[in-house]
Amino acid sequence: MARLVSVNVGLPQDVTWQGRTVHTGIWKTPVTGPRMVRRLNVEGDGQGDLAGHGGEIRAVMVYQLDSYRHWERELGRDDFTHGQFGENFTVEGLPDDEVCVGDRYRIGDALFEVTQPRVTCYRVGMRMREPRMPSLLVSHRRPGFYLRVLTEGEVEAGQEIVKVAEGPGGMTVAEVDGLLYLPGHPRERVRRALRIGALSPGWRGSFETMLAEPAGKGETAGTDGTTGPGGGPAWPGFRPLTVTGIEEESRSVLSLWLAADDGAPLPAAAPGQYLTVRLDAGPEGPALVRSYSLSGRPGADRYRISVKQEPHGAASTRLHTRVRVGDRLLSAAPRGDFTLAPGPGPVVLASAGVGATPLLAMLRSLADTAPDRRVWWLHGARDGADHAFAKETRQLLEGLPGSRTVICYSHPRPEDLRNGDGHTEAGRLTSALVARLGLPAEADAYLCGPTAFMDDLTGALTGAGLDPDSIHTEVFGAGPALTPGIAPAAARPPHAPRGDPGTGPAVTFVRSGLTVPWKPEYGTLLELAEACDVPVRWSCRTGVCHTCVTGLLSGEVGYDPEPIEPPAEGDALICCSRPREDTVLDL
Repeated sequence: MARLVSVNVGLPQDVTWQGRTVHTGIWKTPVTGPRMVRRLNVEGDGQGDLAGHGGEIRAVMVYQLDSYRHWERELGRDDFTHGQFGENFTVEGLPDDEVCVGDRYRIGDALFEVTQPRVTCYRVGMRMREPRMPSLLVSHRRPGFYLRVLTEGEVEAGQEIVKVAEGPGGMTVAEVDGLLYLPGHPRERVRRALRIGALSPGWRGSFETMLAEPAGKGETAGTDGTTGPGGGPAWPGFRPLTVTGIEEESRSVLSLWLAADDGAPLPAAAPGQYLTVRLDAGPEGPALVRSYSLSGRPGADRYRISVKQEPHGAASTRLHTRVRVGDRLLSAAPRGDFTLAPGPGPVVLASAGVGATPLLAMLRSLADTAPDRRVWWLHGARDGADHAFAKETRQLLEGLPGSRTVICYSHPRPEDLRNGDGHTEAGRLTSALVARLGLPAEADAYLCGPTAFMDDLTGALTGAGLDPDSIHTEVFGAGPALTPGIAPAAARPPHAPRGDPGTGPAVTFVRSGLTVPWKPEYGTLLELAEACDVPVRWSCRTGVCHTCVTGLLSGEVGYDPEPIEPPAEGDALICCSRPREDTVLDL
């Protein structure tokens, strides 16, 4: 007989951790007497991070007394109290390898449904004073699980837990947890999991992403476009490419054509991907590593990158003023998941300034392979002199009978106004203008440009009825950080860490334009990035969730602890890795 051993609650609190403030509800303590369980939580309880915990689908966390005994033996500890693992219900029985997602249980007056395993999260390690805990919960197949409240009511420690219905999929909590986090993700098992109506939207989305990956690529996605054998980058590290052509595209944008030294065709890149170029140290300045979108025809023998000269851009200035035809540049293989998806539906390509570069590659692909698709080309530039690729895009769009073009000049010159050639609107490409276009709700949209521009247009497109999942954006520079539960702090530009310089391998954060020597005192590449205020994304910090997966452009890393599932070739999990040699990260 299953039994409710303890009811545990706790309101969110601010906890100091590694010099930062974490807002968390992981600290739960037992309560006596009956407690009302509402739709969102147990009376007196709360969750600090509603993105990963809490809400209607994750109202009550359950952990088993048998797992307590397991961890006491494994960790050699005898200091556990009920609620130690952040659970609301400590139970006798209900093991993770027997309880199925969708099972329903009655406790006291309340009725519950199992919705998902525990989310791997660093906070359980923080509460347990054991950083490995998120990884151990998965590898030992003892995650615990969440309940949804179907019928509100009172519960009390000591009550019997009665199973009233079985989950329709017959998939245990341990099996569903392993299907996401452990190596090997059989597609048929993933499909079976998706047929369970009670499965939470978050886990459903993760499984749908798995199935969206091409068959044969491997079971999980990497951060590049799968141009090499086995799904990794087309070549490791950096290789020399020869500049075979240079073309001025506008007042500030220059294109460079790059080819293999031996003239052999280069591996195909997907439309929308980018190259990372390394400029070695020399009389012009220190070594620099930067990424630039590919703007040429996908599948061509050569690559074309288009570079805007920024007023204080060291790399763009060097490329504009120093590079000549015949020079050699070191380049990593094409990467990026901002790529044109196949299909017959309409496409919106919206850009501002040099943001047109990856969209131009998409437009060329559409012209070559899908000329019948309806295309909206929306672009904003300052004036005709700043309008890069104007003639090229006009010719491509003329070959797409279902296309529509909107070109906005924010500060048109007199000659732009006189001849009207090149633009259709005076002013900026705004959400109000987009709202008037009557864009089809079933369209896929691709946006590239300044962050404010993309935020504005994303709002306009969702307002026009487009599915948010069909709106794709490409960010220049560092992407947005994801640091769950960490109290907000004033943003700082990336910088070298405080104190004396390290003496280890050089670590380059490409998107942040920063290279620093490794300091072993930081423990992991993630900790080094945090010390440099480089924007990072993470959740478990132990190599389980893959939230921190980052493109490894060159170099080699070692892991401690070893991740439960290694990342894709050409990627690194920075939360548990250290550089073994000079390392370049797409971060």
